[in-house]
Amino acid sequence: MKALYIILGIGSVIFIGTQLFAMSSQKNIETYPYKVIKKYKNFEIRTYEATLFTSVQLSGNKYKESSSKGFSILAGYIFGGNDKNEKIAMTSPVAMSLDDSMTMMFMVPKKFKKEALPKPNQSEIKFREEPAKTVAAISFGGWANDQKIATYKQQLKAALNAEGIKYTNRFYFLGYNAPYEVFNRKNEIIVELETSIPQIAR
Repeated sequence: MKALYIILGIGSVIFIGTQLFAMSSQKNIETYPYKVIKKYKNFEIRTYEATLFTSVQLSGNKYKESSSKGFSILAGYIFGGNDKNEKIAMTSPVAMSLDDSMTMMFMVPKKFKKEALPKPNQSEIKFREEPAKTVAAISFGGWANDQKIATYKQQLKAALNAEGIKYTNRFYFLGYNAPYEVFNRKNEIIVELETSIPQIAR
């Protein structure tokens, strides 16, 4: 019994240490910058500035399988899998297009210009320049899965329809936390809008 208590104690210390490290690390991670234009009850309107991403297109459209594969490929690149063996800082959130074939994207830290980035070892990794955009965003907690993503996508569509806000079919999932983070998990579904900012703001 004493050995069990010792094991549980060590496990608790490791768990707490991991979560404190995760929370501390989040504060230092560069994030995809945006401005909130208007808040509604269940969602908000934002503008994002033009931003460079590393990306990989995946054959599947299921979150669990696609996210694991995509993350592994892009993480390999930023952890040194490139022609310079150069490490590139992780950014937040990880983005995934919600299409028939998903595309996963990591934001490139602002200090890098496209022409200065090291060449990926894996040919399927592409650099993708996302233009400035206006989006609607809805948030949810916990661990993401296909059912939650579909549910909140539908909630966002219903809320936009109720407000008469026109949107495109360009939906994205944004994940802000590492898999081992337990507390304060944050996920979002965003969709690019057709409506101009002045029309929304009135």
